[in-house]
Amino acid sequence: MNIALRRPFTVEEYLAWAATQRDLPRMELINGQIVAMTPERVEHIEIKVAAVLALKRAISRAGVPCHALGDGMTVRIDDHTAYEPDALVYCGERLKRGAMLARDPVIIVEVLSPTTSHTDTSAKLIGYFKLPSVQHYLIIDPDTCAVEQHSRAADGTVSGHAVTSGTIRLDPPGLSVDVSEFFE
Repeated sequence: MNIALRRPFTVEEYLAWAATQRDLPRMELINGQIVAMTPERVEHIEIKVAAVLALKRAISRAGVPCHALGDGMTVRIDDHTAYEPDALVYCGERLKRGAMLARDPVIIVEVLSPTTSHTDTSAKLIGYFKLPSVQHYLIIDPDTCAVEQHSRAADGTVSGHAVTSGTIRLDPPGLSVDVSEFFE
């Protein structure tokens, strides 16, 4: 029996293809394969929105030239992998209209769900920190109301810890967010 295997998509091919599609579910490109994301629980969506709003408020308070975006932007990990985080922060000039790729994200946020928890805490944790620009990766757990904060130190090492209350410091770029803001 012969099986025709499709050549893996590159990120550029994936984005070009995605730009021509209509009414697609959210997707990511993993090792060259397009993977549809499952529908989300209401608490997942509420926390994603709260995270973006909390990050926008923190950016405003800090007065830094950064921008917070909700899901929908693609983050290129390598030639054949691109994730779509639940929220992110990038600094510098605003992305141009029509952009589908967030270049140089500084903060990445993923909200855990039953179907993504293993990937969010393993492959995505490794993948996001392959990007030199990523300084912080926040994994928000709606069930425990905790935030796992992974940060890159000046020497390049990455460490993480769980936070259930108080303020999370995201420096660089100089933001402070109270954990409760993610669960409003």
